[in-house]
Amino acid sequence: MAAQLGEPDLGADAALTAFVSHLEGERRLSPRTVEAYHRDLSGLFEFLTGHLGGALTLKTLSQLTSADWRAWLADRRRDGVGPRTLQRGLSAARTFYGYGRRRWGLDNPALGLVESPKAPRRQPRPVSESAAKSLLKEARLGAAEPWIGQRDAAVLSLLYGCGLRISEALALTGRDHPLPDVLRVTGKGGKSRIVPVLPIVRQAVSAYVDACPYQIERDDPLFRASRGGALQPRAMQTAMQTLRSRLGLPASATPHALRHAFATHLLAHGGDLRAIQDLLGHASLSTTQIYADIESSRLMAIHAATHPRARKRSG
Repeated sequence: MAAQLGEPDLGADAALTAFVSHLEGERRLSPRTVEAYHRDLSGLFEFLTGHLGGALTLKTLSQLTSADWRAWLADRRRDGVGPRTLQRGLSAARTFYGYGRRRWGLDNPALGLVESPKAPRRQPRPVSESAAKSLLKEARLGAAEPWIGQRDAAVLSLLYGCGLRISEALALTGRDHPLPDVLRVTGKGGKSRIVPVLPIVRQAVSAYVDACPYQIERDDPLFRASRGGALQPRAMQTAMQTLRSRLGLPASATPHALRHAFATHLLAHGGDLRAIQDLLGHASLSTTQIYADIESSRLMAIHAATHPRARKRSG
């Protein structure tokens, strides 16, 4: 037997206020994330108020039909909203209803029947092997202070030589130095993986530590900002902007592009896809498969451009 809806006359705005307080207080989400939830749900409620022609309450929200949900998605598409933003809006609605179900018995079976729009998978844009080498060299030699150059080169070496995310590299502490032959890394969702460390990467990190003007204790961040605090991802993104400007590289040459390059270049030199999945810490092989697709496309383009039988005869 279905549970009775408590407080059916509670206004949608009051319910949204309670939900936002839950996100801030109990779930402790970041202000930016909370603001995104609030913006998406406010837009949904504003549309439904006009679409249904009356005040929006919990009872109204429980009675929405599949046609109502489709009308909302269609309205957003007319405003030029893309699939990823639509997915985020639906996710916000489902999270709100999940909270409402626990607190007020709010339910809407029609929402569960709405399929999320399919968004095209973003293709990773790795840097080339020559660009990766140039970035590492320029980072080391082009900095205003030598120790900062050694630091930036060490961080970028971890991204390109070990396939680390920038957050994973900057999470290393003094106890991780000197780097071992094999490093245990904790990535997304607290999932750990084992990553081999190349001698050249260990050398880059050691050179940075030797040059660093700050004492690095076991519990201190390994990578330090210019004033001695923990180095932040934004600082490395800014450093990468400067490097790619000097080298004439495209805007796609970001710190994360070096992680993409790690995977793509391993595949290009005969690396096993499942091994690369483990090295990157991907939960699904399909996530890693995209690198194989990139490499296949590159090889096809080279073949089409260079094979004698692929070229049209002139005359």
